[in-house]
Amino acid sequence: MYIVPEQEIADLMTRKAAFDAVEKVFAAMAAGDAYNFPVVREAIGHEDALYGFKGGFDRAGLTLGLKAGGYWPNNLEKRGLINHQSTVFLFDPDTGKVKAMVGGNLLTALRTAAASSVSIKHLARKDAKVIGMIGAGHQAKFQLRAALEQREFEKVIGWNLHPEMLPNLQEVADEAGLPFEAVELEGLREADVIISVTSSFDAILKVDQVSPGTHIACMGTDTKGKQEVDPQLLVTADVFTDEIAQSVSIGEAQHAVAQGLIKEADVAQIGAVINGTNPGRTSDGQITLFDGTGVGLQDLAVAASVVERAVEAGIAIEVDF
Repeated sequence: MYIVPEQEIADLMTRKAAFDAVEKVFAAMAAGDAYNFPVVREAIGHEDALYGFKGGFDRAGLTLGLKAGGYWPNNLEKRGLINHQSTVFLFDPDTGKVKAMVGGNLLTALRTAAASSVSIKHLARKDAKVIGMIGAGHQAKFQLRAALEQREFEKVIGWNLHPEMLPNLQEVADEAGLPFEAVELEGLREADVIISVTSSFDAILKVDQVSPGTHIACMGTDTKGKQEVDPQLLVTADVFTDEIAQSVSIGEAQHAVAQGLIKEADVAQIGAVINGTNPGRTSDGQITLFDGTGVGLQDLAVAASVVERAVEAGIAIEVDF
């Protein structure tokens, strides 16, 4: 068994490698070559923590495994640790033996950013120039860095419930040599691409705050009750997602479906656009929305990639297990 510790991930995994892994597994899912297992997510009654498992099997890539972990909200204040903690375990699909144990914290951030980046590549207008951000926390920086690689953006605008966090977005814009402007939500009409990455349980972005032709990537809703955008936006937009079952149950589409505004059949897989079986964007005036719920196969794909890189670099720790 190989072990790749968390502290080695940053030097091994690139945004491009994460993008390629996620794009490939989304395509495999849409082709029926990969599937996710049911998600387990529980409040454990200790430290206010949420703990769970996400897993799946990719027949095309022969990747089998799970990510175990969750959210410990007191970590940062009490222990100086990040609140999200996870580890990925990979197994040999031929024998069932464990193949690898991989630190999952940075990989989770990279694979989440890669998913919205994949959606921008395949659904945003080619001439998109302004990118808007809703949310300015730790994950938002990963999202923005990945997104800026997909189009020739000329400006970054952003809104956050707590404006004192907006320098996080300014930092990434400065890295890219782009101007940054803090805006009110109405100012997001200027954006050609909008990424929302919050932990909100109330709709933030409304229909009249989105211009025709915009691509929206909703990346924060991954639990029943969470919500980042007005359900009417899912009526106005063409909706795509990583996994339809998750989108309509714990993702952004859960509210529009529950209210009878759209049906499950109105939600398409982003993998079908990648594979060319769904046309995706068909006009410059079309609003597209990607509901990134986060699936176990994303974690397995990036973990398998980093194990391969670690072995090649001689960094992976090999143990007899």
